[in-house]
Amino acid sequence: MNIDSYISQLLYRYQCVTVPGLGAFLTETQSAQWIESTNSFFPPKKMISFNTNLKNNDGLLANHIASSEKISYNYAVNAIEYQVVKWKRALENNEVLVLINIGTLRLNADRNIVFKPSNQTNYLSSSFGLDSFVSAVVKRETQLEEPAEIVERAPIALPVYEEEESNGRSYMKYAAIFVLGLGLTGSIGYPVYKQQIANETVLVESAVQKQVENKIQEATFFIKSPMPAVTLSIKEGKLPYHVVAGAFRDEQNAVKIYKKLSNEGFKARLLNVNKHGLYPVVYGSYATLAEAEKAKREIHESKNPEAWVLIEAL
Repeated sequence: MNIDSYISQLLYRYQCVTVPGLGAFLTETQSAQWIESTNSFFPPKKMISFNTNLKNNDGLLANHIASSEKISYNYAVNAIEYQVVKWKRALENNEVLVLINIGTLRLNADRNIVFKPSNQTNYLSSSFGLDSFVSAVVKRETQLEEPAEIVERAPIALPVYEEEESNGRSYMKYAAIFVLGLGLTGSIGYPVYKQQIANETVLVESAVQKQVENKIQEATFFIKSPMPAVTLSIKEGKLPYHVVAGAFRDEQNAVKIYKKLSNEGFKARLLNVNKHGLYPVVYGSYATLAEAEKAKREIHESKNPEAWVLIEAL
């Protein structure tokens, strides 16, 4: 029986998958990453770790195998035990145990199990279809404008008129006065013309701005068919994140642990029996994942290093 494939299936949906007698595979969500030195981008994913201290059978893996293989729960438990014995024998022979799409297990010099996760599979379902990629470096070039070539032109030679008779000189005098007056009129009239054009432009822009403001007011305050107001329904008091102390098949054992935790000052709760027939007992329930993770770390340091976070469907 290929048990590692069933472990892989459960890692998509659960944060903790325990293999009785061997240890537990834990997942933790990692945000998207950008490595500046290589311009590499990586999507959000679940990081997998292994804890050899979590060996008790919580029923999750056995129930999943039983329902998938159409066999009894006890037969699934025996199949897991048989596979774990084979895996331990391989590790004791200094073999590297390869779990497909999960990672590898081996023993170090101190005879402790060392786990190396596989990076080929992303167990975060919300990142399905996203893949890592390397972006090419964008080079920006600044183009300098070349100075315009200065073309030297030959000076314009003005005609030189020789003095004529008195009638000619008188005519040229009046012509010069006329040209001078025309130049003065043009120098004075052009700024006046520009000012008139500017005034007319301001008047046109003011009229257009006024029309735009009227249209905005009409669109804002006189909508003929306004959309109906949307009423948001928020569930108050929902605490879907739980720090689990353990899950028990016997309800009496679950009640004993619940009373023990309550006497120790925890806001313990006894959750309803789950689909695997187990009674979860939690140290406390929280409204956000951040609060639950913080409480879990404090419990790991002071009380129980095997506590884990259960996310209840919203």
